[in-house]
Amino acid sequence: MNVHPIKAFSDNYIWCMEEGTDAVLVDPGTASGVLDYLRKNNLQLHAILLTHAHEDHVGGVADIVAEYSDVTVYGPQETSAFTTHVIAEGDRFMLLGQSVDVLETAGHTNGHISYVIGDHLFCGDALFSAGCGRVFTGDYEAQYRALQKFKHLADHINVYAGHEYTETNLRFACDQQESTILSDALQEVRELRAKDQPTLPSTIGREKSINLFLQVDTLEDFIALRNARDCF
Repeated sequence: MNVHPIKAFSDNYIWCMEEGTDAVLVDPGTASGVLDYLRKNNLQLHAILLTHAHEDHVGGVADIVAEYSDVTVYGPQETSAFTTHVIAEGDRFMLLGQSVDVLETAGHTNGHISYVIGDHLFCGDALFSAGCGRVFTGDYEAQYRALQKFKHLADHINVYAGHEYTETNLRFACDQQESTILSDALQEVRELRAKDQPTLPSTIGREKSINLFLQVDTLEDFIALRNARDCF
């Protein structure tokens, strides 16, 4: 399975999974660019996966469905205005010949979910490379639990987040602690961004080494770190 990033807005990624001519989209915040990509590559869209209800992740659904009326749209309860199938943690279904497992990864929003599809994790705004999403709900415990779920996934799992925040996150990490691993990672990311190349996907193994939010041992430490990142 190939996974292609479609850039949107200033820093969003809309992920397009492809198997032959079949395609599945993740979090299409806009139809602009998406429809052109599908047509240019002669792809048949079968499904859309939504992680949460923020506009920059769902804003393109209506226009895309207008073009592909038989598409199945999966998402959590908070996206029910857009979905044909409301799903929750523990649900499993098949797409592109692979099993899709649903994880509850709340905190950024109350109903945020993530998807594990083979060796691929689509985590929306719950996990970023070297960071995690803002806890808009105020439920830091839910976000901390989500991070523990990510932490216990296999190291080889590829991480597809919803935004290109890696450089800023690594600058923050380097500000928090001196580490050759972090400084080397920041240099690598700066070189990629200078070429306008994405820093994603990452892997769970890489995130364990560079993501301070996956390294904290307690909820209290997570809250302190998240508050520091919010002020960075």
